[in-house]
Amino acid sequence: MRSIELLAPAKTADIGIEAIRHGADAVYIGATSHGARAAASNSVEDIERLVNFAHLYKAKVYVTVNTLIYENEMQEVERLIWKLHDIHVDALIVQDLRLLSLNLPPIPLHASTQMDNRTVEKVEMLAGLGFRQVVLARELTLDEITAIHEKCPDTQLEVFVHGALCVCLSGRCNASEALFGRSANRGECAQVCRMAFDLLADGKTVMKEKHLLSLKDNCRIDQLEELLQVGATSLKIEGRLKEADYVKNVTAAYSEALNAIIAKHPTEYCRASSGVVHLKFKPDVLKSFNRGFVKDVCKPDANIDTPKAMGEPVTKDTILHNGDGLCYIERGKLVGFRVNNADIFRPQKGIQYYRNQDLEWDKMLSKPSAERKIGVVIDVYEDHITMTDEDGLTASVAIQDSFELARSHQKDNIERQLSKLGDTIFEAQDVNIHLKKNYFIPSSMLSQWRRELSDALRGERDKFYPLERQAHQPVSIEVEKPYELTHDKATPVMITKYCIRRQLGLCLREKPTARKEQLALKLANGATFLLDFDCHNCFMKLYLP
Repeated sequence: MRSIELLAPAKTADIGIEAIRHGADAVYIGATSHGARAAASNSVEDIERLVNFAHLYKAKVYVTVNTLIYENEMQEVERLIWKLHDIHVDALIVQDLRLLSLNLPPIPLHASTQMDNRTVEKVEMLAGLGFRQVVLARELTLDEITAIHEKCPDTQLEVFVHGALCVCLSGRCNASEALFGRSANRGECAQVCRMAFDLLADGKTVMKEKHLLSLKDNCRIDQLEELLQVGATSLKIEGRLKEADYVKNVTAAYSEALNAIIAKHPTEYCRASSGVVHLKFKPDVLKSFNRGFVKDVCKPDANIDTPKAMGEPVTKDTILHNGDGLCYIERGKLVGFRVNNADIFRPQKGIQYYRNQDLEWDKMLSKPSAERKIGVVIDVYEDHITMTDEDGLTASVAIQDSFELARSHQKDNIERQLSKLGDTIFEAQDVNIHLKKNYFIPSSMLSQWRRELSDALRGERDKFYPLERQAHQPVSIEVEKPYELTHDKATPVMITKYCIRRQLGLCLREKPTARKEQLALKLANGATFLLDFDCHNCFMKLYLP
């Protein structure tokens, strides 16, 4: 049986805790430095708090150390990694292979998607270096994932299933560094891909101020079963800059979808963590920030009118509220407004409106919106009571008092009192009474036993967590000098599976008669990218002139 994890993002420790409450089997979070989202850093103390919470549910915490690291930073990073090891972080997500030359603690390593993990050969090489889990490139086909899994069956494959899509092959985007000295590979991406460009054909402007590199978002909630069938073991939600409402909703939606698949295949798959999630709302991915969703991650499309969230389409069945945010596209531009009076609002004919803010939804998600409980069975014997959880851990309390016989039947009261697990992490699935006689046991005594049992079992879970460790021997890996140190003009500033020609209906493979002008993109500040099309391999490359 394959253990499957739903991996959610955590901008902060508190958001990570909410992700676990809402169904994540693992979360990934940035530490004090060297994470690919510089604006999402966290102290070691906060990460430790998240680790302690996650491990109660057998959920894992991965920390990102997934930037390029300069030589003078190596010792600082080594010290950070040892601190993360000491607080029992489950794994590190890394980009720079030179980290392998350090004196690393025995902590598992995951290969970041920033390594551009697209081929069987690359994954085999990483597995040979000791990487336990590999984050695959977003643009891989199911057949490509299958080929990797067949060649590397013991390597856990992590696949992005939701969130923003980088237009460039991960780890190969130099645009932000080239234009602004802010390296995407150092966690400081300026999001050049979301900016407005003019499109030039043979030097003439043919489109103005369009977001020609701004991809729609990823949503594979309907393809999870296919991904599991081809070998994915970790389903990853993008979004380490997202707030708690986004993480709660999207995590809950994917957790429910994954549970439905496992229910269909109970002998093939199981969840990687413990507990059952009880939601106080019905999740809906359309309700959270999205730019619309691509039809195919292997051939992604863009929303060239706006890089902003469009939200959910407004239909005749949509119930609007005062203060809701609506938007629509008019003459190629996004127009947004607030609904002042929902009772009298009437859509204009011929306009497709989208709701990009639902105030009632936001209010609901700002409150506690889920509980996660670990199922337990309680057994009452003559001289002791036990509480056993779904992982087989048991706590016991001795019964040292003697009790009188009751005048009325006591079974219902014993079950009711012992089941009141309230604010603990447990919920009673069954209470079995093995008493030989119908004793009268005061409710206060039953409550005391219940508290002692739950405290003792929580302590057992703290000790039980199966922390995985992996020894490393220092090894030197030769890597190319990064673009950040060379600014080599022969190096593309972007390499992408996205194609502007295909976006505009001018694909040279699909329409060999289409005009073959030299295309270029020009920003408002005058910066220009020349476009080169490798149609045989279906890549588009951007160069500085």
